[in-house]
Amino acid sequence: MFSFRARCFWSLTALLCAVSSVALADVVSGPTAGSKPEAFKVAIATGDDAGKEVDLVEQRKDKPQILVFIPADKWDRPMARYLKTLDTELSEKRPDLRVVAIWLTDDANKSKEYLPKADQSLKFKQTTLGVYEKDKNGPNTWGINSDAHLTAISMSGKVADFSVGYRSLNETDVPDLLKKLKPAK
Repeated sequence: MFSFRARCFWSLTALLCAVSSVALADVVSGPTAGSKPEAFKVAIATGDDAGKEVDLVEQRKDKPQILVFIPADKWDRPMARYLKTLDTELSEKRPDLRVVAIWLTDDANKSKEYLPKADQSLKFKQTTLGVYEKDKNGPNTWGINSDAHLTAISMSGKVADFSVGYRSLNETDVPDLLKKLKPAK
């Protein structure tokens, strides 16, 4: 029915599709569930604490939050849609849960100038934007994978509930993240 060449072509095509989907799969990034990663400070660019350097873990105490680490050079529109969708869903379903998107960059001043513009454009309700100024790879003990385009970490107080590293993402990835969240108290 099919020639040898046609079978080889379709086999190779299937193999390439499988390899490319694995290449875009989630990566291990962030602290493990149940761990208590070290505190760190972020220069807050938007929201009530704009202009301050804040220890996010200490500030929230026992309150839940999602910390999102974004390498500035990987920021794109699909990531913006992901954050906007996450913000919208949480404002409707989980107003107790705050999101802080933390830019990882070599140029902290450039990011501090850009983030209020991004916030104004995206009109976040419960997402704060900030910059980690010490290392473009994030806080050492947090295990942020440099291959991840975005790392989302759910925290209950000082304890990591889970973390997800994405190589590729958009707003359709938000429901999976929401399903992993602990219920509100």
